[in-house]
Amino acid sequence: MNTEIEAKFVNVNHDAVRVKLKKIGAILEQPMRFMKRVTIDSSGLKAKNAFLRVRDQGDKITLTYKQFDELSLHGAQEIEVIVDNFDDTVKLLAAAGLPHGSFQETKRETWKLGSTEIVLDLWPWLNPYIEIEGQSEYEVKKVANLLDFDWSEAVFGDVMEAYRIQYPYIGEHDTVGNIAEVKFANPLPEFLKK
Repeated sequence: MNTEIEAKFVNVNHDAVRVKLKKIGAILEQPMRFMKRVTIDSSGLKAKNAFLRVRDQGDKITLTYKQFDELSLHGAQEIEVIVDNFDDTVKLLAAAGLPHGSFQETKRETWKLGSTEIVLDLWPWLNPYIEIEGQSEYEVKKVANLLDFDWSEAVFGDVMEAYRIQYPYIGEHDTVGNIAEVKFANPLPEFLKK
């Protein structure tokens, strides 16, 4: 498996980040685009804190196995392959006994600075955030510094870590992965209400 070296910064102003990205010489690879994904019911997987995901990223469709060994800069492991059909991949997994548990909409914009990727993410019911992913801890910290982010505020793990910051009262097992449809047009789910 490949180790993801990635940090999130939450509650950010995407317009301000874009200005800084241009100033430091980052290149816009893909403008903000709509994406869809399904997460596969993880009860059939061997590893704890792991899931399968099929994601249509606009320019490609991927099938990913993701495992979080710990919530740290180096805690995520993943294997990702490109597939050619979103619906057929979801059907194939369901036929193999791995049905999807949640359909999720997101929006994402992708920038590059050298070998480091910076993505601006939008999820339903969540304030904007970014992810910085690089080949080393040094690269990720360097880009975070160039963008004026305080490393002590970095967040690690899946998107639920960002939700938990915005909604600190939600339970340990409350997750958007338990919601059948996570869509921008849907009302705020009950578990996110205080």
